[in-house]
Amino acid sequence: MKQQQLIFNERPNGLPNASTFAIKEVEVGSPKQDQLLLKTLYISVDPYMRGRMADGPSYISPFQIGEPLNGGVVGQVITSESDQFQQGDIVTGMLDFQEYHIVNADQVRKVNTFGLRPSVALGPLGMPGLTAYFGMMHIGEPKQGETVVISGAAGAVGQIAGQLAKRAGARVIGIVGSEEKAAYVTETLGYDHAIQYKHGDVHKQLKQACPNGIDVYFENVGGEIGDAVWPLLNAFARIPVCGAISSYNLKEGERDIGVRVQTYLIKARAKMQGFLVGDYTEHFKEAYEELGKAIASGELKYEETIREGFESIPDAFIGLFTGENIGKQLVKVAEQE
Repeated sequence: MKQQQLIFNERPNGLPNASTFAIKEVEVGSPKQDQLLLKTLYISVDPYMRGRMADGPSYISPFQIGEPLNGGVVGQVITSESDQFQQGDIVTGMLDFQEYHIVNADQVRKVNTFGLRPSVALGPLGMPGLTAYFGMMHIGEPKQGETVVISGAAGAVGQIAGQLAKRAGARVIGIVGSEEKAAYVTETLGYDHAIQYKHGDVHKQLKQACPNGIDVYFENVGGEIGDAVWPLLNAFARIPVCGAISSYNLKEGERDIGVRVQTYLIKARAKMQGFLVGDYTEHFKEAYEELGKAIASGELKYEETIREGFESIPDAFIGLFTGENIGKQLVKVAEQE
């Protein structure tokens, strides 16, 4: 049986386009002892994947031209040759982008979706949810009455990070790119205020929205958005640095030059810490339990932007950098059986 596979066709210079990707037909194969045959249900596209398209040293290996892209996948077990899984189980793992998979049993983990659709394992109960949890609760450490600002507030990570800060009793300000996203974070997620960065000077908007300064800044965007925050940092502010999506698609030779942050950090005695979700593997159980209960009860809300069809993966990925998505950007490949 043949299946589609998404190939990394060429390294982009700037924003990826259709030439960055190619679709190839390959055989599915059959599972051997201790292996599974999976059907892909959902594929996750994430901003960090843009970094893997560059051929340089990083915390994760780059994509190789001519090889399949790889990332978060939720699948269903079609055939099991392992006593750890049975037909119908929903599993997730970092897998190649294709319609079916032959995997060793230890390459995936069974997921509890709490009665929600399986895509939840790639969003609030997946890497974005864990990232929000560890960045906010382990680095940001919001306290009652503090002011928390989140850039990319309507994205997969931002939507969870802000709600966690609200649960801790903080006042939460979200920076977003549209009226629709502003309404989402204030009306649905319960943020206290939303700033639209396309509507004038972000620093002035922040100064008005944060009259008592900023205690926690959850950084997803970087660039001019981050520059607007630094003068407003309170003493001993905390800055979890999750991402800097504004600079991911710079063309060759372009540099991301902005305000120098050191003086602001010294004056505020602030802590600015970059982090990866993999730094916290020993705490994954704690995070899954906390997030799972809150999501199952409806206390933590989330949104998904889902495109249909395997061939729509490139457009879904590019949409991350044009502000298309509210919440988690996903591609639905097949129905659950």
